Amino acid sequence: METLKLTSSAFQKDGWIPVQYSARGENRSPSFELQGIATGAKSMAITLDDASHPLFPSYNHWVIWNLPVQAVIPEGIPKGKSVDRFGGAIQGIAYGRHRYKGPKPPFHSTHTYVFTVYVLDCKLDLPANRRKRDFLAAIKGHILQQAELTGKFQSRK
Repeated sequence: METLKLTSSAFQKDGWIPVQYSARGENRSPSFELQGIATGAKSMAITLDDASHPLFPSYNHWVIWNLPVQAVIPEGIPKGKSVDRFGGAIQGIAYGRHRYKGPKPPFHSTHTYVFTVYVLDCKLDLPANRRKRDFLAAIKGHILQQAELTGKFQSRK
């Protein structure tokens, strides 16, 4: 099976995430480009985690599932439990409750953020009041591919 490649026109791998994609800016989800999506893919999902949170390792900022399979996920996924514009994709509960919540570390602190895209062999029958741990339990045995894109952000005062 081909390796899934995940990039974004918003920032480079391990680069700085622009302020408009942060909770200190417009709080817009960035766009993603995928290459090598597996044949047989039925849906996709995305998580965003703060990998350097001092109290809660891998603090979840965003979880969305049942995205349609597509090579380009545009920026600015709107808030809401169900996102009609994206095939009825479901946004669960995270730091961003039923929405994308971008980076927001304390002022002058630099944190690392990890976007993970999952390509699945099914659509999930999982209600919007679920968290990342529920999502991860539901996708066991259904992951065809996954890829990560890491970026960093620093809040400036």
